[in-house]
Amino acid sequence: MVAYEEVFELKPLEKIHLIDQLLLSLDLPNSEFDKIWAEESERRIDAYEAGTTQSTDVYEVLAKYNR
Repeated sequence: MVAYEEVFELKPLEKIHLIDQLLLSLDLPNSEFDKIWAEESERRIDAYEAGTTQSTDVYEVLAKYNR
């Protein structure tokens, strides 16, 4: 394991590589999250197709937040 003091002694390119690896480690697939999101997506699609939810045009949303 690398101590904090050692990190500050790394060359800039080594620091960039370390940061890249740390960021990649945060973005690992999470099968439980993926399963929950897939179920939620299906519920939203079903509600849209059944007409029980409203949709908003993407251009309306962009206009609202790009004032």
